[in-house]
Amino acid sequence: MMYRRRFLSLIPPAALMGLNFNANATPVPVNLQSENAVIKNAESREYWVSVLTKIANPVLENLSRGTLKKNMPVEVNPTSTYDRSKVTYLEAFGRLMAGMAPWLELGPDQTEEGRLRGKYILLARKSLANAVDPVSPDFMQFSSQKYEQALVDASFLAHALIRAPKELWEPLDLKTKTNVIKALKATRSIKPTYNNWLLFMGMIEAFLIRIDEGGDVVRVDYALKKLEEWYKGDGIYGDGPKFHFDYYNSFVIHPMLLDIVKIMTDKGLEKPEVYDTILKRAVRYADIQERSISPEGTFPPIGRSLVYRFGALQALGQIALLSKLPPNIQPAQVRGAMSLVIKRIIEAPGTFDKNGWLTIGFCGHQIDVGEYYMSTGSLYLCTVGLLPLGLPANDMFWIGKPADWTSKKLWTGINMPADHSIP
Repeated sequence: MMYRRRFLSLIPPAALMGLNFNANATPVPVNLQSENAVIKNAESREYWVSVLTKIANPVLENLSRGTLKKNMPVEVNPTSTYDRSKVTYLEAFGRLMAGMAPWLELGPDQTEEGRLRGKYILLARKSLANAVDPVSPDFMQFSSQKYEQALVDASFLAHALIRAPKELWEPLDLKTKTNVIKALKATRSIKPTYNNWLLFMGMIEAFLIRIDEGGDVVRVDYALKKLEEWYKGDGIYGDGPKFHFDYYNSFVIHPMLLDIVKIMTDKGLEKPEVYDTILKRAVRYADIQERSISPEGTFPPIGRSLVYRFGALQALGQIALLSKLPPNIQPAQVRGAMSLVIKRIIEAPGTFDKNGWLTIGFCGHQIDVGEYYMSTGSLYLCTVGLLPLGLPANDMFWIGKPADWTSKKLWTGINMPADHSIP
């Protein structure tokens, strides 16, 4: 009973009002203590869910009601001369959904978390319908070379639909499905830049291929061939022909490559050994990411787009979600390492504004860390750092005994095998 009360105290009141995933469902009794209830155990699934829903709530509550453009702030670096107001809303929604989708795909059930998930599934579906409906006040920009950013965030939305087909795609009505397909195809007017953006193009086409809606195999194949050319070794790709020391291997490259190639393999359009190679590289990169988390729960703040915060750990989280961690890494040690990172970042003063929207920064509100192309919507890519929530509550990731991660072991003198690279 104590767990139930604590869990319900995390649920924003508006998320519990007026929505039932089953018209005949028994209403959930609610005794809210505080929207800001503190859970001390950051390694608990309960804590991770509280982080995800706190981030998601302003976006989905507003978008589901058609008030996102009205109420969402658009913070940018004061030195930027770029107008982000046309693209920031799709940024917020597409990126949030890319991270939230695996958790939503578990579906509603009669546990406290399952009921909460059911609420957010409905909020997400309604939000998607509004985002692609031309008559909605929150209809979003999906086309035009003038707003090429739309290609990026349409691809994150497509990635979400790939990650949660049972809850975010299949139940949609015909009108919404038609609008989604039209919106995604509209991005074909946008020319991708010669770097990781090729995967944005590839992801959208891969989704259309998956649902048999005329996806362009040539566009996907071009993206995959270029990324293969840009592979540098030891699980690391160049972001274009040259290597960039940043986290785009995690923000975009490994996660999108894995899911694009999986679709192509499932459709008989790519050889299984290609997927095996992509997976092997992603596992190595996840190994590197786990080793990069310090005993104190930090990772090197290197490269651009640091305002995506713990979204930098998406690649590690995805390999955990796939249950493909290397033999030397226990799921519980990844949980411990990632949990401490998430706690340090999400609880930093200034991370949220007074209305619960994310602010620009890496650890708190640090406006100058945000590049010219960053705005409020960009920040919601942090949720891809929460992908392991797509694992069921009884998975070893969640129930395994707490374990130290690699750097914590080594810095306390524990004897361990040497690390090794891969081709």
